[in-house]
Amino acid sequence: MTTFSQVYAALRRKSRGQYALLSGCSFFSVLLITAYLCMMRSPTILSVLPEGGDSRKQVMMVFVLAVAGCALFTTYAAGLFFRQKSRQIGIFLALGATRRQLRREIFRDLGVLALLSCAAGALLGGPLAAGIWGLFRAFLVDSREMALRLDGRAYLPALAFAGYVAAMLFFLGNRAVQGVNVLDIVQESHRSEPIRQVKGWYGRAGIALVVLGALAGYQAPRFFIQVLRWYPPTIVSGLFYLPALAGLYLILLHTVVNGWRRGRRYQDLIAVSLMKFQGRQTVRNMLVMTLLIAGAYFAAFYAPMLSTNSQYSFASRPVDFEYHWRADQDLPLRGEVEELAGEYGVQITEWAQVQAASLGGDGTVSLEQDNGALGTTYTTQYREVASGATFFSESAWNALTGQQVDLARGSCANVLDDQGGSRYLSGGDVSRVTNMVTGRYLSLTPAQPLRFTMLLGCYVLDDEDYDFLTAGLTDFWKQNYVCFNVADVSASYPFAVALFHEIVDRSGPEVEVFDAWDPVERQIQIRQTGSYPYDSREYLASHDLPVIDYAQRDSSDFRNYWLYMPQFRVLDQNDFVTTMAVFLMLFVFIALICFGAVVVIAFTRCMTIALTSARVYADLRRLGAPERYLFGSVRGQVSRVFLVPALTGTAAISFFYAMILYCNDNRFTAGELAGLGVCAVLLAALSALLYLVYRFTLRCVCRRLDIRPAKKAG
Repeated sequence: MTTFSQVYAALRRKSRGQYALLSGCSFFSVLLITAYLCMMRSPTILSVLPEGGDSRKQVMMVFVLAVAGCALFTTYAAGLFFRQKSRQIGIFLALGATRRQLRREIFRDLGVLALLSCAAGALLGGPLAAGIWGLFRAFLVDSREMALRLDGRAYLPALAFAGYVAAMLFFLGNRAVQGVNVLDIVQESHRSEPIRQVKGWYGRAGIALVVLGALAGYQAPRFFIQVLRWYPPTIVSGLFYLPALAGLYLILLHTVVNGWRRGRRYQDLIAVSLMKFQGRQTVRNMLVMTLLIAGAYFAAFYAPMLSTNSQYSFASRPVDFEYHWRADQDLPLRGEVEELAGEYGVQITEWAQVQAASLGGDGTVSLEQDNGALGTTYTTQYREVASGATFFSESAWNALTGQQVDLARGSCANVLDDQGGSRYLSGGDVSRVTNMVTGRYLSLTPAQPLRFTMLLGCYVLDDEDYDFLTAGLTDFWKQNYVCFNVADVSASYPFAVALFHEIVDRSGPEVEVFDAWDPVERQIQIRQTGSYPYDSREYLASHDLPVIDYAQRDSSDFRNYWLYMPQFRVLDQNDFVTTMAVFLMLFVFIALICFGAVVVIAFTRCMTIALTSARVYADLRRLGAPERYLFGSVRGQVSRVFLVPALTGTAAISFFYAMILYCNDNRFTAGELAGLGVCAVLLAALSALLYLVYRFTLRCVCRRLDIRPAKKAG
């Protein structure tokens, strides 16, 4: 070796483990973010996630957590790399090497490392997303909607994140060489980052801040919208979650420094002290892991909660088959349905057919004003005809539902779900109802709400009031409703499919509309502006609204949003997974990505214990410490890295998820409680999987430290 570059290359070969660790962290972070972006920006996904919808907001929220976690993770890995390399840098400077020489060699290494790891992560992110999605289709569920389409524009933000990783590496590399004191540089790898004194009340304050932040963040949008009449940018509402983040940090600080047990356990002195000496690094990593675990569970809960709640709702329906149509359509009546049922060996046991009407109701409408970056504000205005709804006479209601309702004249009953909830999904009380053809109206008094989930959002009138208000209506404003049961619903799936296709085939293009299409609002807007935007398929597509297409009758958009979609118990139960496949698999994918990040971060952090604590354990062994004691000390550190974030993240997201379910309607429905039970089972299964990873990591750390525990200690 005759040149500086040759000497540096020789030392590089001796530090292959450090380079491999940094390359792996950079590669994995870019790979994770690229795969997430490819999935999130895929037209396949965007087609079923409406703009501004809760599902898209949830996906974006978990993505922000993933970006923050990966950014902190790679920054930590790079900082650890340069701390370990600082001794070499200091020795070279002491021997007369110039900073320019060192910077050139380090930048050459970083350039190759960033190019290979970041480029590989970016290039493989798309194939990873497609591969995981392909496994979903092969082993879980497959449908035409599940065909994954990738958008090349998703690589732009992925490349931006890769650029951040590369820039951060060069920045930290330059800073490592810029040190002015050679001795400080040499000792950098041995310098600890202890935490200042942590008060005993930090833990309690942290829990209080987590609860406060969760409540404030969730309720802030409702306060802005209902009280201030302002639709703020998403980032404004997100700021109210910051107390929860600060609370998590305090909880982790308290756990690392003080612990939650009273008194002192001197047998843990070495493990606890080592954790304290690396306190800042430890807390940073724990915070990242906590956020990712919370995001992973939030995504993982989606599928079991939606599936369990939906299946419970299907099973609890009082009627096996329900369908309705506008009176100007030619749909199958009883004779045709019975003939079709006979072809499939299905026996119809009960039948009820009634007529309803589309009438205008009074209420307040929102007049919005776009304020650009400041969001949208609105004012409310009362109108005697605000929107439309479906109205039944009390006799028709009784015949259709089997209930016995007797309303007083001049009253109108709103329909809620079977438990008397879901008021936010109903039309609310009305005090004036109008015939949109004749202009005839009645002033009414709200009556006690009725309960029937399958007709949620409809209204019921006294027979005489109904006859008065519906006189003169044309078929455009009338609807027919049919409910019937069958002898063996579980065997009626082929019949249900055939009847569904018959209904769609005989429905005209004039009713090829999604469920927000309102004939009353349509008439008002046509009078005022000459057009109704929801009549235009181009308008719907440009605003990310469902476009109903009879040719796509098996798609999620059609099954979930067609205004006249029938409710067939056996059809909905059997086709649920296929109908909701994209939703379910998207959140499963997100959970897998986040859990993968947690595993890699935890493993990396624990392996650094072997690097930073090797000398300590070597000294303890020379002082006569038995293998069992050394193993217990290592296990104490590794278990904290895994256990503390897992418990904190699990507890925080469980509280937050339960709070969301309760605050939606100030109650837990039976379906939600069943869903929470399934989520608890999922928590146990994933916790067991995380425990297996912990055991594997513990063995790897012990192997690196050459610690062989006694069998009893294992």
